[in-house]
Amino acid sequence: MKILFASSEAHPLIKTGGLADVSGALPKALHDLKQDVRLILPAYQVLLPHAGQFTEVARLTLTGSVETVRVLEGRLPGTHVLVYLVDAPRCFDRPGNPYCGPDGTDWPDNAQRFATFCRAIVEVCQDRAGLGWRPDIVHCNDWQTGLVPALLSLESTRPASVFTVHNLAYQGLFDKSHFQTLGLPYMWWSMQALEFHGRLSFIKAGLVYADALTTVSPTYAEEIRTPEFGCGLDGLLTHRAAQLTGILNGADASVWNPASDPLLDTHFSRDRLKGKDANKQSLQTVFDLPTAARTPVFAHIGRLVEQKGIDMLLDILPELMQRPLQLVMLGSGHAHLETALRAAQARYPQQLGLRIGYDETLAHRIEAGADAFLMPSRFEPCGLNQIYSLRYGTLPIVRRTGGLADTVVDTTPTTLDAGTATGFVFDSASPEALLACIDRALRLYALRTVWTRVVKNAMAEDFSWTRSAQQYLELYQSLTPST
Repeated sequence: MKILFASSEAHPLIKTGGLADVSGALPKALHDLKQDVRLILPAYQVLLPHAGQFTEVARLTLTGSVETVRVLEGRLPGTHVLVYLVDAPRCFDRPGNPYCGPDGTDWPDNAQRFATFCRAIVEVCQDRAGLGWRPDIVHCNDWQTGLVPALLSLESTRPASVFTVHNLAYQGLFDKSHFQTLGLPYMWWSMQALEFHGRLSFIKAGLVYADALTTVSPTYAEEIRTPEFGCGLDGLLTHRAAQLTGILNGADASVWNPASDPLLDTHFSRDRLKGKDANKQSLQTVFDLPTAARTPVFAHIGRLVEQKGIDMLLDILPELMQRPLQLVMLGSGHAHLETALRAAQARYPQQLGLRIGYDETLAHRIEAGADAFLMPSRFEPCGLNQIYSLRYGTLPIVRRTGGLADTVVDTTPTTLDAGTATGFVFDSASPEALLACIDRALRLYALRTVWTRVVKNAMAEDFSWTRSAQQYLELYQSLTPST
């Protein structure tokens, strides 16, 4: 099949979160299944110096764009996957990350920027870019590509469209004035189309017009059809339930493998666990913590926002620091949470290690060296770090929601006897429930033989992309029965 995979980020070219991991790994897995898959991304300023060799293959004149837009072609580093970069300097040749400036504020012209990207995707789909290639499927991801299925609906012939929701809380909402300046069909200003409580919604465009909808775990596909998790779109998603599928994200085994990870000082595996102790000592050194082999190290990597339960973690921190444990954290997010964590680190320098920001190498070293991984999320569409943690023998401590519920098996007497326990799960989004779950983990950690048995259970789990890619391929084939 010919598949165009459209995303606003993809590892290793550009990454702000889990979307990049998915967009870097799923096309590669589809390619490994012998599919003709191509990835299309914006040509951000920060991306181009590290992209490798890209050549211009097309020039486009797009509605609403005052400049000629170039299409550059190259390969996703380390793969044979073809990549198209949409080079629109007025939109993407600027500092900062894909969505906001260096000061952390969203770019005021994000609607224009990503509308231009979507229009370029449509031109490639319809082969008006002159590439001599038309996809059977265009797979769009999150609000930044939401206009693509809507724009394709205006075409007499078109590829089938799939729209994946990675996090429904990020919707691409803009004032009505942007709808007018983008030159979109007036009939779309309707609650049945792109209008959402008086604003333009990019994500709603994808949800209304795509042929198939997916999200990144089976449980999240159910949750977003409820008022609690639906972010105001639960009615629409319930209406389109027959077209909605939950397909669990995977882990790229070539990137996340403790037996071969080039970012680790010492490799280890399920059958050779001793190397994990060396990684733990190295991690403690990196964070200036006492190198105590018998002290359990808990870890968190991610955005420092309320969604991830960081406020709950802060609430229990004084009590947590009375336990015989260490905690290391890597991430960035809301300023008040960063400030509170810095203050806590200054208060507990022998137990709490903190790095504000993101560091891919350090993320791998944390997964390899920690004993347990904290993900007390209020909601979690899929989550990837708990999957990485399972693979690295770092037992996840998670709330029972979204993909966390689909990937972690709680440690109970029953699951221990059955050999299925892989971590620790709690239900209530409360500091008390989180602390009680951590205490359960500490009690098991004291039983070294039992703990090691659960670690080996976790490392035996298979959440590779191969299985998930096969599910996507079956979905694509159901939309194009003639292929």
